[in-house]
Amino acid sequence: MRPKRDRQGLDGIDRRILEMLQADCKVALAKIGEQVGLSAPSIVERVRKLENEGFVKGYHARLDARRLGLDVTAFISVWTAHPKVIKDLEQHLPEFDDVLECHHVTGDPTLLLKVRTRSTDSLERLISALRSINGVERTETNVVLSTLVERAGVRSRSLMAGATQPSVRDEDDGKPAAAT
Repeated sequence: MRPKRDRQGLDGIDRRILEMLQADCKVALAKIGEQVGLSAPSIVERVRKLENEGFVKGYHARLDARRLGLDVTAFISVWTAHPKVIKDLEQHLPEFDDVLECHHVTGDPTLLLKVRTRSTDSLERLISALRSINGVERTETNVVLSTLVERAGVRSRSLMAGATQPSVRDEDDGKPAAAT
């Protein structure tokens, strides 16, 4: 009998496989099989299915930006004149290697960019280039002094809970909310 699947079509074994791949994408599939109690061929089949269904978007190495000389991390808020400008800006984004993330957000600003640059000089050039794009009304930049938490993926508790229960603290007793 196949384990019960959740709203995303995953079972507990699928979630454990995703957790292990996220922690170390180079982990041997046989080791995953040992941890979840399945044969290597079964793991290969499940991983292929998770990839084909879009749960795994790729495999990446996390690089140390500072060791590579990218010492300045900043968040740039971008206000646009009109929502149509977002498409224009989107076409320019590949030109900016220092832009790591670009998010269309609610309220003000219109967009929020996370960037990593070599210096404040290169950050200033990036900001000037962004401001020169037609329809960008203004920008506001926050330079990161230190990073307290930066996760590369989905937290284990959130991954294992799935969509059944958000991983928040219960307001009454301060303990994590129980998954259903």
